[in-house]
Amino acid sequence: MTQPLDLNGSAVLVLGTRPEIIKFYSIIEACSVRGLPTCMIHTGQHYDFEMSAIFFRELDLPEPDLFLEIGSGTHGRQTAEMLRRLEEILSGSHPRFVIAEGDTNSVLAAALAAAKLTIPFVHLEAGVRSFDMTMPEEVNRRLADSIATVCLAPTPRALANLRHEGRGEQAYLAGDTLVEVCQPLAERARQRREVLEQLGVVPGGYAVLTLHRSENVDDRERLADIVAALEGMDFPVVCPLHPRTKKMLQAFDLFERVAQHVIICPPQGYLEFMALSAQARLILTDSGGLQQEAAILNVPCLTLRFNTEWIETVEAGKNRLVGAGTGRILETARTVWNDERVNQAMRGGKSPFVPGAARRILDLLWGEGSESRLSIARANFLRDGVPE
Repeated sequence: MTQPLDLNGSAVLVLGTRPEIIKFYSIIEACSVRGLPTCMIHTGQHYDFEMSAIFFRELDLPEPDLFLEIGSGTHGRQTAEMLRRLEEILSGSHPRFVIAEGDTNSVLAAALAAAKLTIPFVHLEAGVRSFDMTMPEEVNRRLADSIATVCLAPTPRALANLRHEGRGEQAYLAGDTLVEVCQPLAERARQRREVLEQLGVVPGGYAVLTLHRSENVDDRERLADIVAALEGMDFPVVCPLHPRTKKMLQAFDLFERVAQHVIICPPQGYLEFMALSAQARLILTDSGGLQQEAAILNVPCLTLRFNTEWIETVEAGKNRLVGAGTGRILETARTVWNDERVNQAMRGGKSPFVPGAARRILDLLWGEGSESRLSIARANFLRDGVPE
């Protein structure tokens, strides 16, 4: 049994992966400035130090109050263990609300635990949709939105999705907190050359590749097609290799082919990775968060998927969907790399992500009218009649 914490009146922040840490940064900082009580629980969904804990140090964030060390496992097993542990921690307490960000198993577990205990649940980055129900992330985000007390949408498109799904009364346009950590660090990142020198590349003279989604790395044929595209690229490609991706490349006998054509390095800390991304000529990724960062940093992005939860970046001209086929990846990458007009046009598009989210979020959750926003709906058919 987990030793109970005094959570009464606190905002309980549940996170478990690198992107969640980054996107909570400005909220944690704003809560500290305003003197608002918080409790941070890290599920341990990313349990490798390089994949998670180093971010707390680099961003000068306080250590989590609890680290659950859940680790890897199947989606059901991982989510179930998170739910069990979070229920233990939250039972018998009266937090002001539980808040989680994005679309991970940690988010779904936090949403379920809070809902079952009738604690207000706030979903940050609500309403984002890929419309692909084969993606675990899409399942998580839709379920979290369906039971959230408050849905905080990052963009007008996300807000429209929530309204279309009947969550309009619980939905608010908050903006995206990623801007508030990414923008201030961008200029510093562009001045950092150490990681580039270590990898033997120069600013504007390389592409960055990240690859980790199961639909890409767990499918031998699809992964082989992506590798074949990389073999045809005649410019340097730097790849901070996700441990799971490395494992699958080795399992499919593709690792040596990649290593001959790509500059492989371990997962980077946030500042080092931002230095790589901000100074790249091109980004290739299947990551939702990196699509956002590329738009904020004004670096052309090619998404190695057939859909995206960040349609706004495509509409803004800053991102192109290229799928996982060898020919289209290679043709589009060569065009964006070689054609200066195309490259500059993608850089010049207006980012759909604007700052100010943390302030708006805390005003919504702690300011005037917040008590009614955080009240959990109850039904009384005798008093109000049966809903139509």
